[in-house]
Amino acid sequence: MNKRFAALALIALSLALAACGQSQPDDSDSTGGTSADEVNLVLAAYTTPREAFAEIIPLFQASWLAETGQTVTFEESYQGSGAQSRAVVEGFEADIVALSLEADVIRIQEAGLLTHDWKAVGADGIMSTSIVAFAVRAGNPLGIADWDDLAAEGVEVLTPNPATSGGAMWNVLALYGAALRGHVDGVPEGDPQAAFEFLKAVLGNVLVMDDSARDSITNYEQGIGAVAITYENEVLVGQQAGTDYELVIPTSTILIQNPVAVVDAYVDEHGTREAAEAFVEFLFTPAAQEVFSRFGLRSIDPQVAAATADQYPPVADLFTIDFFGGWPQARENIFGESGVFNRAIQEVQGQ
Repeated sequence: MNKRFAALALIALSLALAACGQSQPDDSDSTGGTSADEVNLVLAAYTTPREAFAEIIPLFQASWLAETGQTVTFEESYQGSGAQSRAVVEGFEADIVALSLEADVIRIQEAGLLTHDWKAVGADGIMSTSIVAFAVRAGNPLGIADWDDLAAEGVEVLTPNPATSGGAMWNVLALYGAALRGHVDGVPEGDPQAAFEFLKAVLGNVLVMDDSARDSITNYEQGIGAVAITYENEVLVGQQAGTDYELVIPTSTILIQNPVAVVDAYVDEHGTREAAEAFVEFLFTPAAQEVFSRFGLRSIDPQVAAATADQYPPVADLFTIDFFGGWPQARENIFGESGVFNRAIQEVQGQ
C-alpha cells in the first residue's frame, strides 16, 4: 500500500477517536499556584502565537506587578490545538487555554472544566483572527493562484492532521467551503458531491500531515512540498524571520477565529482566578492586540485593525464558521466518524 495512503487511513482513525473524546494523555502534570507575593499561571496554547506571547507575557507581568505588587510567572505549553484541548480534559491543569478554534473550547466545557460564559470577555472570547492561505516557493514556480491549483497532478501539498491540529480543521473547512460556494473552477456552487470530489483530489496530493500548523510550516521551510495550506500569520511570521516563500491568498477562504478562556476547575484549584482572568482581559487591550498584529494575526480591536489594514490583503469571498452552521455542526458533519473529511480520506486511501 502506498505509504501516504496508509498514513491517511491512520489519520482517519485517529480523527474518529478524537471526535469521540478519546486520545492519548498528555505527559504534563504542571499545577499553578499563588501566594501573596507571587502567582504562577499555566498557559496551554496552540502553536502559532508562540512569538506573540513571548512579547505579550512580559507586558502583562509588568502591568500586574505595578497594579498589585505581585509577581506573575508563567508555565507555557504549545502544541496542536486539538491535542492541547484533549490534554487539558485529561488532566493537564492549565489555568488558561488559548486555542485555534471554538470546538476545542467546547470539548473542555463538555468535560465540566469550563463553566463560565467565556464569550463574555472581549470580542466574544476571540483574541485574534487570521485566514487560511498558501505558502508557495519563491517566485511561485508552479503558478499557484487558487484552490483548484492544489488539485493539479503532481502538486505536493502540506497540511496538518485534523486529529491534533486546529489549523488543519480550518484548512479543510476553507477548501471545502470555497468549493461549496462556487469559487473553485469546475465545482458548481451548492453541489456537495462535487465539493467532496474536489476535497478528495486535494487530499490525494497531500504529502504529509504533521501534528500542528507550526510543525507543518517548519517542514515546508526544510524543503518538503510545493505548497503549504496554513494560517496567513504563519507565512507572515516566516517572512519576518527571513524565509523566501511567498503568500498566496485564495479567492475564497475562511476567517480563523482564535478563542481564549480561563479554565474554571483549575484556577479554582490553584487559587489563580484573579490573575488568570486579568491576563485574559489583557489580551484584548490595544497593547496586546498590537503585538498580535505585528506577528501576522488580524486584530479584533477596531482601531488596531484600521491602523494595520495595509498589512493584510483583502479577500474577495471571506466566510465564517457560520457557513457550516457553527462549530457543533461542523465538528459532527465534517470531522465526525462519518463526516465529510473522514469519508474523503477513506476513499482516497482506497484508490
